[in-house]
Amino acid sequence: MDTDTADPATLLDPLDRQLVHALQVDGRAESGRIAQVLGVSARTVTRRLGRLLGSGTVRVVRMPDTRAAALDALLLRVRVLRGRVDAIALALAAREDVPFVDVMLGGQEVSAVVLGGAAARDRLLYGQLPATDAVVESTAHAVLHLFADASAWRCGALTAEQEALLAPPPPAGAPPEPDGLDHRLLDLLAVDARRSHAALAAASGAPESTVRRRLHRLAEGGLLRTHVSVDPRLLGAAVDANLWLELPPGRLAAAGEALARHPQVHGVLATGGPTNLMAAVFCPDHAALYRFHTEVLGPLGVRRAETAIVARAVKRAGVRLRQFPG
Repeated sequence: MDTDTADPATLLDPLDRQLVHALQVDGRAESGRIAQVLGVSARTVTRRLGRLLGSGTVRVVRMPDTRAAALDALLLRVRVLRGRVDAIALALAAREDVPFVDVMLGGQEVSAVVLGGAAARDRLLYGQLPATDAVVESTAHAVLHLFADASAWRCGALTAEQEALLAPPPPAGAPPEPDGLDHRLLDLLAVDARRSHAALAAASGAPESTVRRRLHRLAEGGLLRTHVSVDPRLLGAAVDANLWLELPPGRLAAAGEALARHPQVHGVLATGGPTNLMAAVFCPDHAALYRFHTEVLGPLGVRRAETAIVARAVKRAGVRLRQFPG
């Protein structure tokens, strides 16, 4: 029996969650391949994906290569005058070198990831932000090591065997140096990573056979990582929090690797600044966040933890989210 009547305004039903998980494993997986792994009809998968993607409930985009840029990245915390937070968040989200922006609970802090070169960062940190009378204070944490980014998180709806069947082959070698056509294709996929070869050919002006070859080459080099943008509340994760952690240096690597494997964690980075590790976590509720502190962070040897809860996600993986005003 098909249950296509699931209300997308509430929790996604079990099949929709499986589809989200499948896209997290391979954002360009074909409907027939997903259907075979899930044991449902291709028609059902096509219809369900059409509804989820067509409504904007789920978006699949190409993940910015945060791994390559990690050592040049900054985690930015900006304290803002009450009532001015939306303007600052939207200004940061408008920048191409800022792929992630969140407004934190309380409405007086904006959190952002800043990539790009030193000159642009310096203009932002020492010129543009101080010149804005809405900004009270800003703190920049240099990223020293990336343990896991948002593309690695899975919503837990598939078995390990199903995930393995859907997983694309690992990169076969060093990333190729993209040329003009490669960049056009990557830019198109940054908006919609599920565009067909035919649609990409039409938009880029290249023959479809050429597009197929180029995408295969880019995928082999690890440049076609995708990210699924979906409101975590639809998956049962009502609480999204950034945890700023302090650990003894001798325990930092082991803690980062352990957190990167944890199913609730959707990002872990070693940082410079007052703390030396930042973890982003999804939890069903505040009680689960408390248990994460006591049952996960405690045994890892965390000496101090500051918890900043996300009130609204503004931009994720380079894509402005529709639920944010402006």
